[in-house]
Amino acid sequence: MDKEPFIEQRASATGASKLGELATPCLILDAERMQRNIARLRTRLDHLGVSLRPHLKTTKCVEVARRVMASPAGPATVSTLQEASRFAEAGVRDILYAVGIAPAKLARVLELRAQGVDIAVILDTAEQAQAVADASRNAGVRIPALIEIDCDGHRSGAAPTDRDRLIDIGRRLADGAELRGVMTHAGASYAARGSDALRQCAEVERRSVVEAAAVLREAGFACPVVSVGSTPTAHNAVDLTGVTEVRAGVFVFFDLFMAGVGVCRIEDIALSVLATVIGHQRDKGWILVDAGWMAMSQDRGTSKQDVNHGYGVVCDMAGNPYADLIVADANQEHGIIALRPGSNDKLPDLAIGDRVRILPNHACATGAQHGSYHVVRGASDIVEAEWHRFGGW
Repeated sequence: MDKEPFIEQRASATGASKLGELATPCLILDAERMQRNIARLRTRLDHLGVSLRPHLKTTKCVEVARRVMASPAGPATVSTLQEASRFAEAGVRDILYAVGIAPAKLARVLELRAQGVDIAVILDTAEQAQAVADASRNAGVRIPALIEIDCDGHRSGAAPTDRDRLIDIGRRLADGAELRGVMTHAGASYAARGSDALRQCAEVERRSVVEAAAVLREAGFACPVVSVGSTPTAHNAVDLTGVTEVRAGVFVFFDLFMAGVGVCRIEDIALSVLATVIGHQRDKGWILVDAGWMAMSQDRGTSKQDVNHGYGVVCDMAGNPYADLIVADANQEHGIIALRPGSNDKLPDLAIGDRVRILPNHACATGAQHGSYHVVRGASDIVEAEWHRFGGW
């Protein structure tokens, strides 16, 4: 999909129509970069013959969701039941709640299903499967569930080789609920470096769920969905034989961490925080801005990568990075801009009241600090729209 859907033209809630008129700090979304990122992954997955079930946890925004989903009804992946409810209100009907289900949350799942939402849950234990089956029988509704598979020891999930565990879960689900398939997330890919390592992660991810699905099918269970997903593996898989869908989320915006992994360029990052210069400490080589860790988040994920970007990379108002300029430190509402250690560049001449845009380490975490996106296009300073985002669980 090369052409971007219509973007509603309206001023922000503050009445501002240009970046220089917005109250800072605030979140800026470059719709041009975002659409390129979406088109890039869609083209790739079309070539591999699998569908995209985008993870909406990064954006938490109806307007963005409509641009990344295959249709207004989905499919979609969420990380909270609040997300599921909000997207359901907007017409999304095919949702995977991709966090291990807690039995106490099944009532909300049933409420959504009663509203016509085909929401599925994930689990990796017999206890969860039993709870889902019991709730299904009591409600007279078969709740669909996918078994989470551990493909790399990163987090949760059943081992694909643990035949007894997989079959036990399948049998419990069959008694009242629905076994819809298997899913996994290659979280270890976030620590991989280089295309060879990322391709290997993608193949391990694929093989794990395909093997688990085979175990279940040999035991007599239908396993129609075989789901994989992470942004690094989605962009590096070369063979997805046996997989039915791919889940990924941060690819819509990208961030500095993903650039460090090697799946995007800094020029692809669509999200930034607009900040205003509020002071100088010239003897220390500091420029102070009004975007501290409350605006950027405390995520310092790039500190473990080859290039440490501090709290973010500093750009001019058009989104072009200054040479070696980062948010080196942050307090709650103060960001301290400085040159990278060892840099021979000079600080830009930024006066009190000048504005900068800061690229985030982690798009999900930075986005969570803000209530809306101010939408621009490329280097333009015209704010085309304000798209609201939400939080909560």
